[in-house]
Amino acid sequence: MKILITNDDGIYSPGLAALSEVAATLGDVRVVAPHVEMSSAAHSITSARPLTYKRTPIPGIEAYRVNGTPADCVAVGIYQWKDAEIVLSGINLGSNLGNSLWPSGTVAAARQAALMGLRGIALSTPAVGEETDFSALKPWVTRVLKFLLPISGLPLINVNFPSSLPRGVRWTRQSVRHYDGKIVPGKDPLGRQHFWFTVTPVEEIEQGTDRWAVEQGYVSLTPVRLDLTDDVHLSQTEAIHSPAELSFA
Repeated sequence: MKILITNDDGIYSPGLAALSEVAATLGDVRVVAPHVEMSSAAHSITSARPLTYKRTPIPGIEAYRVNGTPADCVAVGIYQWKDAEIVLSGINLGSNLGNSLWPSGTVAAARQAALMGLRGIALSTPAVGEETDFSALKPWVTRVLKFLLPISGLPLINVNFPSSLPRGVRWTRQSVRHYDGKIVPGKDPLGRQHFWFTVTPVEEIEQGTDRWAVEQGYVSLTPVRLDLTDDVHLSQTEAIHSPAELSFA
């Protein structure tokens, strides 16, 4: 299997190195990652300037860096390596749970793969306190990938590891919670005003969601869809409010 690896933490991230080492035991690996950290880049793409693609000396890995976003890296990587079969994105230094799927560059890279007809798997782990012990995590990454790689019917999967060694693995759904969205003003040392955006959740965690699983010590596997259409509300609203009622006279 030919495995393209990327991330949003940048080409020199320890999470990228750990994922590359594991993937190299499962197939042919090539890394194409951002030249600097691009966290929270979401699914942005570079359209107003050209991109560069440069060989990067990382021992034991065929690696290239791109001066663009995670989605850019996938597009350029697939163009350069047309035999690529699957894209792995991560291991991100920080969880991508619930609403974090929207701004996550890690998930966006896997989504870009799915949009281009390949499978995409995003992998993340909490980044709190001391640096993540990837040597302890890698056996679990291996188990998860060996389980997921043969499953061909899922184009996009979001994987999150707990902060401690996992107690197991669970299929989950995305946790969707509202946040307070408060703006906290402040000033920098030079007296210039700045603002912090808070993300304190309003609702409790629901059982069976990605956030619930990770907090219970499980690896969370969440299939993600490309079609964002709200089918339930579409059918309900269509039955009550017909566009034919609109008049342009």
